[in-house]
This record gives sequence, C-alpha cells and structure tokens, in this order.
Amino acid sequence: MFIDYAEIEVRAGNGGPGCISFHREKYVSKGGPDGGDGGRGGDIIFIADSNLTTLLDFRYKTKYSSENGHPGEGSLKTGKSGKSTTIRVPAGTIMRNLDTGDVIADLSREGQEIVVAQGGRGGHGNDYFKSATNQTPRTAEDGRPGDYVRLGLELKLLADVGLVGLPNAGKSTVLARFSAARPKIADYPFTTLIPNLGIVRLREYKAFVMADIPGIIEGASKGKGLGIEFLKHIQRTRLIVYLIDVFEGNIEKTLQVLKNELGDFDSDLLKRPFLVVLNKIDLLDDVTLKLVSKKVSPNYIFFSAATGKGEKELLTRIENELDREK
Repeated sequence: MFIDYAEIEVRAGNGGPGCISFHREKYVSKGGPDGGDGGRGGDIIFIADSNLTTLLDFRYKTKYSSENGHPGEGSLKTGKSGKSTTIRVPAGTIMRNLDTGDVIADLSREGQEIVVAQGGRGGHGNDYFKSATNQTPRTAEDGRPGDYVRLGLELKLLADVGLVGLPNAGKSTVLARFSAARPKIADYPFTTLIPNLGIVRLREYKAFVMADIPGIIEGASKGKGLGIEFLKHIQRTRLIVYLIDVFEGNIEKTLQVLKNELGDFDSDLLKRPFLVVLNKIDLLDDVTLKLVSKKVSPNYIFFSAATGKGEKELLTRIENELDREK
C-alpha cells in the first residue's frame, strides 16, 4: 500500500541520574565524594533510504523512543549512555514539527540523516559539587529529559521524469514498457490510484527514474477526481512528460488543461523543462498520422507504448533534456 503522509511522536532518552557516593578504602581516611555523572540519553535519528517507497510502517507504529541514560556509579564512573534509535524513511521525506509548523528536514538524498530529538544530559554526581566549603556534598542531579517532538512525515517521490496525462492516456503502459515496474493497466479511467516508479535503463551505466503520476483531470487542483493528492509528487521531477492520447479531439486544449492544473497547484512547475508525447499512434493509419502531425508542433513526439514505435526518439529526447539540466 502506498502511503505518503503519517504523523508520529518521538521521544529521546532521558539522562541518567548522578550518583551519591563516598570513597571508602581501608587505611585511607577522608576518601571524599566519588559519585559519577549519569549517562546521556539516546537520540532519535532519521536517515533517508532509497530502498523505501512508502510511509506505510508509520501507520502501524506511531510512537518511537530511545533508551534512557544509565545512572552514575561510585569511583567516579559515568553511567552508560542510552542507545540511540535510528528510523529509516524513504528518500524524499519532508519532516515537519506539528506543534510549530516548521520544516525540520527534507531528506532528499540517500544516506542523509538528522538528529530530530536529542537525548537528555546525564545528571551530575556528588563529586561535581565538592568545594572548599562543602567537602562532603550529599547532592546529585537527576538527568535532563530527552526531547519530545510530534512529527508530520510527508513523502514526495524522487524521480527524474514525471509522466503527466489525463486518465487512460497510457502512462502506466509507458512505464511498464520502459522499466520493470508493473502498474495496474486497464481500459477504464483512474486505473492507477497511486504513483508508480520505474528505473529506465538507457545503457549499462546510465539510467533514470520515471514516475507515473495518476489522477490529473480538469479541476484536479480544486479537488476534482483524485484532487491534489498526488500532484505534489511532480514537484520533485526534473523533466515533465505530458502524455496525450493522439485521439483527443483537441490536443492543444488537452495540453493546456494539464498545464493549467499543474500551474494552479504550483506555478513553478510551468518553468520546468517538458516534452509533449502523443501516444497510441499504432491505432492510426499512415494517412491519418500525417494529417495529425501537420496540425501540431513539430517538437511533439509521436509514440506507441503498445508497439514501441517512436521509442528511440522519445528516450533520446529525454536523455538530452536530462543531460541539459545537470
């Protein structure tokens, strides 16, 4: 199941209490205080993992904590620090403090990590409080409490290329043709209910990530259809590919509808590099195909996800655009 939002609570470990102790050894008088400090509480650490693609786990477990620091001991022994808790999230996860609304981190790179909640400092033992006027202190501190944070986790998929089109334009078929991804494909609208990712391999050492973004219809940015639920995932893509059914009555109008929905959601998306691909040309005869090509921009790519016709041109154009954006 694809989940792209979750709310959780994290609590770092408390510091351990300091120790009250006095050195006692045969034939040694006035050994003095030797109580050690308490150990530090464990942190809560988040790390981005590109092998994860959903926040589903956080729907079932919503509270996380770290180990408390251990108490100090005599002979000036500091207590053992509590173990930190490391939580892995998908690369592309934005973390927000629910109480303040502030963005804490945007973990967009593999291996990127952040300490979200710090463990409490251990309390001082009685050795800390000795002085010329207080040579036998019988005082020690409790450890400081660890940080507590309520977090909102929001996942925005990371992809090089985002496929945008009306329902049944063939986005899932394109993704399945170019990658090992196997999204659900059927001949009715809204077949795809979640974004899908696939790795498209160009050559042995060159590939890119393609995302199929579902649910865009006229009015999506205002809540129609699947609404804006998945439009946010297009914000991460470097290149937008507008996929249009070649049988659309007015191709230019359809393109404008798609652009309007993206622009209404985030105007910066209209500044993103894009390609326009007309799909399903395998269903047209040569004469009709020529007539259609005369009515549209020469920059549009004619393609068939079913047969692969036009595949080389499409992948070359995508590669060139991605190279240009590096």
